[in-house]
Amino acid sequence: MIRLQQVILARGTKPLFDSVDVTLNPGDKIGLIGSNGAGKSSLFAMLRGELHPDQGSIEFPAKWQLAHVAQETPPLERSAIDYAIDGDVTLRKLEAELAALEAQPESYENGIAIGDLYGSMADADAYTVRSRAEQLLIGLGFKLDQLERSVASFSGGWRMRLNLAQALMCKSDLLLLDEPTNHLDLDAIIWLEDWLKRYAGTLIIISHDRDFLDGVANVIVHIDERKLKRYSGNYSAFERQRAAQLILAAGTIEKQNRKRAHLESFISRFAAKASKAKQAQSRIKALAKMEELAPLRAAAEFSFEFREPLSAPNPMLVMEDVDCGYRIESETDHSFTERRIVNGVKFSLQIGQRIGLLGVNGAGKSTLIKTIVGDISPLSGVMQTGKGLSIGYFAQHQVEMLRHDESPLWHLAHIAPNVREQELRNFLGGFNFPGTMVTSPIKPFSGGEKARLALAMIVWQRPNLLLLDEPTNHLDLETREALTEALAQFEGTLVVVSHDRHLLRATTDQFIIVADGQLQPFDGDLDDYKEWLFKSKLEKEAAPALPEKAKAKDTALPQAKPIPVAKVDDKEQRKRDADERQRLANLRKPIENRIKRLEEEMAKLNTKKQAIAVQLEDSDMYSDANKEKLKALLLDQAYLVKELETTEADWLEQQEFLEAVV
Repeated sequence: MIRLQQVILARGTKPLFDSVDVTLNPGDKIGLIGSNGAGKSSLFAMLRGELHPDQGSIEFPAKWQLAHVAQETPPLERSAIDYAIDGDVTLRKLEAELAALEAQPESYENGIAIGDLYGSMADADAYTVRSRAEQLLIGLGFKLDQLERSVASFSGGWRMRLNLAQALMCKSDLLLLDEPTNHLDLDAIIWLEDWLKRYAGTLIIISHDRDFLDGVANVIVHIDERKLKRYSGNYSAFERQRAAQLILAAGTIEKQNRKRAHLESFISRFAAKASKAKQAQSRIKALAKMEELAPLRAAAEFSFEFREPLSAPNPMLVMEDVDCGYRIESETDHSFTERRIVNGVKFSLQIGQRIGLLGVNGAGKSTLIKTIVGDISPLSGVMQTGKGLSIGYFAQHQVEMLRHDESPLWHLAHIAPNVREQELRNFLGGFNFPGTMVTSPIKPFSGGEKARLALAMIVWQRPNLLLLDEPTNHLDLETREALTEALAQFEGTLVVVSHDRHLLRATTDQFIIVADGQLQPFDGDLDDYKEWLFKSKLEKEAAPALPEKAKAKDTALPQAKPIPVAKVDDKEQRKRDADERQRLANLRKPIENRIKRLEEEMAKLNTKKQAIAVQLEDSDMYSDANKEKLKALLLDQAYLVKELETTEADWLEQQEFLEAVV
């Protein structure tokens, strides 16, 4: 087991851990969470022996083999598959010993030693190591023809995948993964999640992907107020337990404050009276000894909302037989060749659609998005956009496109040159860029802070169409939640590519997929996509066909008619039953998604209403000094009541629609 006892650690003048005690059991799959800068990476460094606590101890069995993902990858000429196999340090050590023995003159002793080594290599699965490495690399998104390419030929993101493969190849007892999903697409994340579920050792993961933590972790360790607290269950279980603790703590603090006020009142009234001096002194001691509960953080979590679009055409855009891809110029004769990625796209985008774009890595999702936004031109076909179309585009590498020598204020003023500076400052303050931060160069900012700035610039422009290509890269859990909530309330049209399944579920209500060079509807959910994805990983010769229910003649969405079944069943009745089930699913799904969003909205409104009710129970609120505040609260309360009535009526109407689908 891993045991931390009375661990104290500071980095510079910043205290990170204060008398930390926690025990982690062998085989636990632990999600390590906490705010940025709380000390997650420092804890990993202590487990790796690269950092030592100022006081206390960290213990785990000395015989344990530890694996972690290297943060740097030298530009080696070594092949990708050999680099991944290097992660099996035991096997590589045996291979080195064998090579050394085979280079020596033949002798009886040497032959015995070589025989023993071959036996040890067999025990180390040397004869399956190449196939195991292939499975890892293909699972992480590499193609078979890439496995012999040199490490140096891959970009930074792909080298990080190679480092991850190397860590997974290691036969470890303790595996440390720091944001392993950051450089992965959804298909690779789903594969990795399945692999980690079967990992036999002790696993500790730092991740901001709540669905990933829900799928892998059975223990959550939360770093908060310089302490480590262990929670049983996955991330959703942690949220429930944490919420219950906060409610209990709020009641305890309120009770303590009432007791404190009573003691202070007694002391102030009787401390000077001789007859009451003894009682007053005892109460002074009681007050001094009263346990100080950690105050609840009253500051609101980071949140923002997209401003209402000024207008929206309908349809927003239409693509007819469009081929998406790239024109590549020859270095010799400057002629152009065309590389087609997605072919024959027939697609129309209507007001209010909320689409998740699926597809394995390299299928062409980003190429399609770039074609829609106008970064690349269609190779053939016709694409028409509606008058008044305003696109908000977040690219995969949006953060790298910012001017790192300039400030947040400069970036916003660059796209809004005629707006008063104070208005820009106020707007950026809503995105957590306060004080001098708003005028400071963004170079030292974290990746999450830069991503927040990129989002702020999109929100300012009031788009009616959002095209988001992996918008959660670099974002912590809090900012991801804020983005998810803002997108759920966005009144325009949304097309999003994301490896964050929680965001996809909460913000989209239909999927389309890029596969086999085609854009097609995917009339399933993310669980169906996962099933299809695992089947596709088994196909080595060619990509598999889409699941039957994901096929259709065109990609004009939404689609409520039954999708034709490609393979005719011998029993006609079974076919008709399947078609009927599909028809009902097509009709029910958008209604069920609408009901889900309305329930989330009602929960949010009820929370706000309850908060106002608590404030109105305070007798001080009715004093003359709080007259304006009371008026504002009453207006807010009336507004919330009206909104709740409207939302509940809509919810009831949708329930009736759902019941009518037969």
